[in-house]
Amino acid sequence: MASTVPTPDAAPSLRHISAAQWRSGAAAWLGWLFDGLELHLYTLVATPLVMVLLHASSAADPAVQQKSAYIQAAFLAGWAIGGAFFGLLGDRLGRSRALALTILTYALCTGLCALAQTWWQLLILRFVAALGIGGEWAVGASLLSETWPAGWRPWLSAVLQTGVNLGVICAATSVGLLACLPHPPPDRVVFVIGVAPALLVYWVRRKVPEPDTWKEAAASASPKPGMRDLFRGALASLTLRISLVCALSLSAWWLFLFWHPQHMRKLLMASGLPAADVTRRVSAAFFLVNVVAIAGNFASGWLAKRCGNRTAIQWMLLGMFAAITGAFCVPRDFSQLAWFWVPLVGFFSGVFGLFTMYLPPLFPTLLRTTGAGFSYNIGRLAAAAASIIFGWAAPVNDFRVALLVSGFLALAAALGTGGLPREPKQA
Repeated sequence: MASTVPTPDAAPSLRHISAAQWRSGAAAWLGWLFDGLELHLYTLVATPLVMVLLHASSAADPAVQQKSAYIQAAFLAGWAIGGAFFGLLGDRLGRSRALALTILTYALCTGLCALAQTWWQLLILRFVAALGIGGEWAVGASLLSETWPAGWRPWLSAVLQTGVNLGVICAATSVGLLACLPHPPPDRVVFVIGVAPALLVYWVRRKVPEPDTWKEAAASASPKPGMRDLFRGALASLTLRISLVCALSLSAWWLFLFWHPQHMRKLLMASGLPAADVTRRVSAAFFLVNVVAIAGNFASGWLAKRCGNRTAIQWMLLGMFAAITGAFCVPRDFSQLAWFWVPLVGFFSGVFGLFTMYLPPLFPTLLRTTGAGFSYNIGRLAAAAASIIFGWAAPVNDFRVALLVSGFLALAAALGTGGLPREPKQA
């Protein structure tokens, strides 16, 4: 039987981190890596795959953009619901058990996307896969906040977010390599890659124990707190303020993340490039965004060490607003966007790593994954609504409209961050 993870104390160097803490860190990081992979397999093949499912002859068909947006919206809604649902399971069943369940859910359902025959089947499978991805964020974040020393949290935020970026890079690389084959397979084949995380579940259940912090709280609490407690007393105001900032910032990021590849694909297709060349170039640009984002993760961690999480989040969101506005305030060609402006936006996406370690300690132990999962992932519902709205608008307007709106949502999130606590309580 694996030893339990002790309550984290100060650790002046990595040599003082225990084997159990390393295992919990590795499990969370691998979960984040596969999150990134599962997240963006669809984003990179959305237009051509939905064209096939709808039997459409052109990407300009309004139904293609609308159904693509519906599928993305369902995914984001599932992410939000999964964050709350698996967050509650994480507080009731334990972090390790819930983490294994989230990984198994999103791995199997992503693999099944390869078998979808209609757009609504793909929508359902993406929704269920998203339940697991949203839950993995909440459970993994709480697991690390309860096992690693507080002084390491800004760097943990950077390392975990880097796992997401590397997962996205794996997705972009996979799609790009398939497009380079002499006879490229159907776009749906990329989803088979998503089954790989299921192999992680067995290791998590055997090697990652429950934190002592959770075990002690679970043994002493009666009755167990539930979702309603997030909206009672002082916690109600905190939950609502965090949810608002997360809704604005995540809507900004997801509008950008979904529509900028479609915008660049449109620019390349207008130049007459073959479809395979378009996919390769868009995948390469997406690859660069995430390479630059890794630098942004560590820049945000450094900023958090210098001035605190809240201030670092605010400055990074302001940077995202400036970068998105600079990219899309005027028409730009593919090269300008792909090799400078879009990667600059990716740099400021490092802000989302800060939420990972900042949010869980704001909530009591037995509401930690529930509170962090609900508050952070509820932003996906706002992003889902935004995806649908701009799915209607995109066929008749320039994609730049949706992208510029995403920048102003980042600005609103930065302003709202001023109402959050300066620093979380130490776990």
